[in-house]
Amino acid sequence: MKIREIEARKILTISRISEKMYSLNPYIGCQHACKYCYATFMKRFTGHKEMWGDFIDIKVNSPFLLSKEIRCARKWEIMLSSVTDPYQPLEEKYALTRRCLEILLEYQYPVSILTKSSLILRDINLLTHFEKLEAGLTITTDDENIKKIFEPYSSSIYDRIKTLEILHHHKIKTYAFIGPILPLNPENLAKKLWDIIDFVYIDRMNYCYKIVNLYRKYGLENYLTINYFYKISQELKKLFDLKGIEVRILF
Repeated sequence: MKIREIEARKILTISRISEKMYSLNPYIGCQHACKYCYATFMKRFTGHKEMWGDFIDIKVNSPFLLSKEIRCARKWEIMLSSVTDPYQPLEEKYALTRRCLEILLEYQYPVSILTKSSLILRDINLLTHFEKLEAGLTITTDDENIKKIFEPYSSSIYDRIKTLEILHHHKIKTYAFIGPILPLNPENLAKKLWDIIDFVYIDRMNYCYKIVNLYRKYGLENYLTINYFYKISQELKKLFDLKGIEVRILF
């Protein structure tokens, strides 16, 4: 793993997800090294030759930049993070996400967090004091063996569900991001999430060509079709509808 500390020029960028949302990415790259990650496009801008998951750039001046930029930023929601995981393992040492949250809390900016890591629980004492904050865990399958193939270095499914349960218990608005849809049992996954989330996003695998060989290696080609993604998304929607949980399908 190539790790380097860098000085960023800017930390808040307008998100491509919404024209009234900022993205805040304290890191470039991600130790989780998920095989399907769309954020590999970042290598075009950073010049990295390493494989995705084999490098991390740590924007050590992130809190300093945020403290300056926040003073003239619009009161839009801020997403942590759009092209990295704000709670990947190095965050435990550098605490850049935590220090940025402390600044955002001071100004009471609305915040949306998305992670695959139970490390988010370290900051629960901050999260509970935001007037408007939502915290989501990406859960792409209910099968730990499938998770190990596609998301080898991330927290277990059990840990992610337990994390959502704890966040929900602390009255934090929670959501699950089921995306990309990997091979899964929709009823089993939905039942695990029913009582611990406020809403759910569902998305397909958007860059199939990047990962088709991995599916073939494990004989999973039938799970990489638009018919499969549509079928599972509709089954999940029906299951969440039973509990009145809002579903946002992104394809």
